Amino acid sequence: MTVRSFKSALLSPNLSGSLWMVAAMAAFALEDAFVKHAAKDLPVSEVLMLFGFGGALTFWVLARLKRETVFHPDVLSPVMRVRFVFELLGRLFYILALALTPLSSTTAILQATPIFVVLGAALFFGESVGWRRWSAIFVGLIGVLIVLRPTGDSFSLLSLLAVIGMLGFSGRDLASRAAPATLSTNVLGFYGFITIIIAGVLFSFWEQPVVIVPTPSHLQALAAAVVLGVVAYTSLMKAMRTGEVAAVTPFRYSRLLFGILLGVVWFGETVDIQMLIGCGVIVASGLFILWRSNRARS
Repeated sequence: MTVRSFKSALLSPNLSGSLWMVAAMAAFALEDAFVKHAAKDLPVSEVLMLFGFGGALTFWVLARLKRETVFHPDVLSPVMRVRFVFELLGRLFYILALALTPLSSTTAILQATPIFVVLGAALFFGESVGWRRWSAIFVGLIGVLIVLRPTGDSFSLLSLLAVIGMLGFSGRDLASRAAPATLSTNVLGFYGFITIIIAGVLFSFWEQPVVIVPTPSHLQALAAAVVLGVVAYTSLMKAMRTGEVAAVTPFRYSRLLFGILLGVVWFGETVDIQMLIGCGVIVASGLFILWRSNRARS
């Protein structure tokens, strides 16, 4: 390989997009870790409200700097109302899972989101899904069950929090496909974090927490989570707009590696062979579905 061809490969859109995707997944995993760290001492509802406020404020500033209309009438469209419900479920139950269950298993279950997005597209949007992709969806569900191990002694009903959160995110992603084009990425991000605030308020009625004044350490953790969330969201958009979707999307699964690594190093979690097998099944199923989807379009 010549020096010119080597430089051309380094600067290729697909390589750049892939690196942006890996950066996004690393930032998302770190965001999860900081939220989990803050939730060790603070009530979950308080974490939700503080985290949501920080993220909403950040995206509002970004939208205003670009002179984008934040309070657009399309925010109240039927599709956006459906998106709000799924976002509420996804954010609330996923953060509950982060607070109450191991980061590694929560991250692993989240990786099934693309599988359920394809399932939802087939059931609700009438997209054509052949027997191979249906088989991969079924295998992916088996992978989730391997991670959950519902028949084992280590199974906890709390593990279902991550499943509900994952289903919420799947519904949100499906609704986002039909979201009005008049709403920018920053505006969608703003309302996504507003949803987190609402989730915190609603959960506070059930949790009935004693309000704890956040320490500087708590505020630093939540501020880091907000910054990382914005960086992750921006990097994700950059990745999807730089490289080809087929080349960039598989690198979403790097989040699993980062999540497991942070769980082991930061929180002292253990990962056994059964969980690794479940992770492998989920990732393999998702990659196969992606490959078949791209082949069907070509």
